[in-house]
Amino acid sequence: MTLQVIGAGLGRTGTLTLKTALELLGFGPCHHMVEVIANPEQIPFWNRAAKGEAVDWDEVYGSYRATVDWPGCHFFAQLADSYPEAKVILSLRDPERWFDSMSNTILPGMQEMGLETLTNDHPMLFGGLIIARDTFGFDFSKASVIAAFERHNAEVRRRIAPERLLVFEAAQGWEPLCAHLGVPVPDRPFPRVNDREEFETHAQRGRELAERLALL
Repeated sequence: MTLQVIGAGLGRTGTLTLKTALELLGFGPCHHMVEVIANPEQIPFWNRAAKGEAVDWDEVYGSYRATVDWPGCHFFAQLADSYPEAKVILSLRDPERWFDSMSNTILPGMQEMGLETLTNDHPMLFGGLIIARDTFGFDFSKASVIAAFERHNAEVRRRIAPERLLVFEAAQGWEPLCAHLGVPVPDRPFPRVNDREEFETHAQRGRELAERLALL
């Protein structure tokens, strides 16, 4: 098994919806932050990758056909080089609505877990490194966060060849996604998942995991 789809869009751009859609299309399993929480044995790998250490991407992705969301989206360029046959999808959302979503989910969640600042002994250090530091530069003001979002999206467009890249919003549904991946449009509604209540369920599992790991 090898990666066939690389999701370059940041979290809260419909990534869990995209994960669900990709798996329905046969590109599963699809990696996502929820996979890290469900498989904590992956955490040391992501801590090493976030610190810039050399990693073998197959160590994690050898059992996945696709990846979306953090932490993988942070490494989209390295993954695109390592898996040159994989298609790339940049999931997008209106920047204002995206910031509102981040402000009610990921940003306070990181603060609760102590990831908004760097603590080298934090068991889930990678979150602080790739999100708080590398994506937002520890500045969580609205202007800074939206600027980081737009900067990331521009970098994806700059780094990935147009014929390899799909810029996608979940509201577009099956047609552009299936055309990009070369698969038939399924006879079922496009999925809609990951409301804030569902996010909180995953976030609570993440907090509990971090607490357990800290006791080891």
